[in-house]
Amino acid sequence: MDLTSFFKDENGKVVIAQWPNAPLIAWFGTMVATWLPLPETLIVFLDLISFGALFTWAWMEIFSGVNLWRRFLGTAVMVSVLLSKAGIFSFF
Repeated sequence: MDLTSFFKDENGKVVIAQWPNAPLIAWFGTMVATWLPLPETLIVFLDLISFGALFTWAWMEIFSGVNLWRRFLGTAVMVSVLLSKAGIFSFF
């Protein structure tokens, strides 16, 4: 098994990145919105939506990723998200 097989999908095409799907777009949008001067309760709500969206994206990549790279990426993001929620690690 060579390194390129880590990045190839079932059709033999190299896939490193893909067009963002709905959970990733939702995560990005809510993350940007949390930087705005909004009421604290809204920030908490947006943070919860952001966590759920990124968790969903990672879950989808782990179980439906097109190649080993995407599954690895989903696993790394899932671990990071959970460590972040536990207060052990922070993205930003």
